[in-house]
Amino acid sequence: MRILGIETSCDDTGIAIFDEKLGLITNQLNSQSQLNIKYGGIVPELAARKHLNDIVPLIRLALYDINYNISTISAIAYTAGPGLISSLLVGATIGSSLAYSWNIPVIPINHMEAHLLTFMMKRFNNSIKFPFIGLLVSGKHTQIINAISMTNYKIIGTSIDDAAGEALDKTALLLGINPPGGAQLSKLAAKSINTKFVFPRPMIHHPNLNFSFSGLKTHAKKIVQNNKLNSKIKSDIARSFEDAIIDVLVFKCKKALIQTGYKRLVIAGGVSSNLRLRIKLQKMLETYSVDGNLYYADPEFCTDNGAMIAYLGFLKFKKGIFTSPKIQVNATWSISKSHIIS
Repeated sequence: MRILGIETSCDDTGIAIFDEKLGLITNQLNSQSQLNIKYGGIVPELAARKHLNDIVPLIRLALYDINYNISTISAIAYTAGPGLISSLLVGATIGSSLAYSWNIPVIPINHMEAHLLTFMMKRFNNSIKFPFIGLLVSGKHTQIINAISMTNYKIIGTSIDDAAGEALDKTALLLGINPPGGAQLSKLAAKSINTKFVFPRPMIHHPNLNFSFSGLKTHAKKIVQNNKLNSKIKSDIARSFEDAIIDVLVFKCKKALIQTGYKRLVIAGGVSSNLRLRIKLQKMLETYSVDGNLYYADPEFCTDNGAMIAYLGFLKFKKGIFTSPKIQVNATWSISKSHIIS
């Protein structure tokens, strides 16, 4: 069994093939970071056009890695949402067209569910152990998920304004770092030892598990305006800002574990590759009485990629979850309704 995965939810074009016995065979990716820098962010129409230019050459590269043996591909999985509607349509159209011509089914994939289960890709021969708490944290989403079973997820916490990754990127821009700047801001923060800046920990005492990061961004803007920036000031701002976001994420995850009594915590999404976040979450789990386990994917699979789509497609195909070739997309498809595109 082999599944071809297609990822075009936003601004990265990803194509991958996952094999039942061999695991991940090929993982092709084209980033639009230079285009985003040129225009100061993602322009949906330009992102879709870039997907159109990149997707067929990437599919050819992936097929080259299996000697163009198309007959071994059992199904095509494509990202159906959430994401930019114009970008989603590119992957859904190409994927469904190929599946129709190859006479194989398609598997519409929820992008957030794929992120959440990517940590299992290296353990694909083992069963997924549900339930667990999932922290989905990226430039577009910050959510705490009660993962009861595959296709049964409940969002128990979410950001009411900016996502954590979005706040990191915007603050990085204030410090003169081109987007996406979250990873570079983290490197800058690592240079700071003692910082005089203090940031609030928003909503940390609220009874719910929701987040709010827009105020942190505003606080950072005021500090930038009131200080003459040099390398030390920049690194100190970055460190204080990152500390605030990480502390909130760790606190809310601990609270979710207490509420559910779960022993496992999974972190996924671009921000989950942040080393200090991983260290603090691991420390929390080690010192807290839940005696829990922390799971995450390799950094290369934390951001958008085709491998996570192919892998989740493999899991669903094994369970008989697929359909005849059709174009199905939903730009706001919630993980809580990942079993239904509506």
